[in-house]
Amino acid sequence: MTQPNTPADRIHELLHRNLQEVFGEGDAKRRRAAIDELWTENPVLYAPPGIIAGSDAIDKFAGEVRATHPHFVYTPTGEPQALHNAGRLAWGSGPRGEAPDYTGWDVIIVEDGRIAALYVFLDQPGK
Repeated sequence: MTQPNTPADRIHELLHRNLQEVFGEGDAKRRRAAIDELWTENPVLYAPPGIIAGSDAIDKFAGEVRATHPHFVYTPTGEPQALHNAGRLAWGSGPRGEAPDYTGWDVIIVEDGRIAALYVFLDQPGK
């Protein structure tokens, strides 16, 4: 894999890959390999159900989310943005080729080129 040219490129890559390879991945082994590559050793996920700490817990959570709608895809709805060691990406999720059933934002904090923290903001339906 080619290394990104700037820290912003790396943040953009992390946002896109996490969306697809972690939360969009149905295969447990591929999802875990992505977590091990993209996330730090002691990551934290802040999501509506609460604070999820550690790679094992994030893997379990991502798998459970994926299992609730295995036919949904995650689609970025704008360009990622990077600022210092943080980045954000808006996305939608729903059946391929259809309007998203729900939308949200991922905001990441990056340490040493890997995701240390992810904040998931879900938009209110109809907003």
